[in-house]
Amino acid sequence: MSFDLVPVDREPAPAAVLLSGIPGSGKSTVAAALAARFASAAHIEVDELQELIVCGGRWPTMDHDPEADRQILLRARNACLLADSFAAAGFLPVVDDVVVRRSHLDFYRATLKARPFHTVFLAPGPTKAWERNNARDKRLTTNWAPLDAAMREELSADGIWLDNAELSVEETVDAILNMTGLATATV
Repeated sequence: MSFDLVPVDREPAPAAVLLSGIPGSGKSTVAAALAARFASAAHIEVDELQELIVCGGRWPTMDHDPEADRQILLRARNACLLADSFAAAGFLPVVDDVVVRRSHLDFYRATLKARPFHTVFLAPGPTKAWERNNARDKRLTTNWAPLDAAMREELSADGIWLDNAELSVEETVDAILNMTGLATATV
């Protein structure tokens, strides 16, 4: 079989989803479960893209670090490239990333071309997020609770906000599907 005869792209995905929230809000778990509801979907975990940097990688900190900030946009750009590639091939991309600032969200909106583009913020509150963080394997040592207030202050008028503090993963996915109108596109 010759690969030059195999088309990669086909009918594009019905949408793209950016799932955001502070660390511990349930982004990765919910994103994977959301993607699993579709016949063809991809979960793009932006933290994993950061881990591809072998030397010189800088993770975000509470202190202003210009290089870490630059890498936030680098990994967002790479997430958008992957999302658009998957969408063109018919896979609904579900990107999970901590998006706290308008400039970061605007970067996604300008760079990710797949449409419609749904932005969903998981907002269980900082106490619940920290509780979840301490109960999981991917435990963080920094309490990112201040990001909750910053995210709500800058982005409360954007996207879909979902308080998932008392919802199961499946209930959260159901709510996202209903709120985005994607419930009819699932398997």
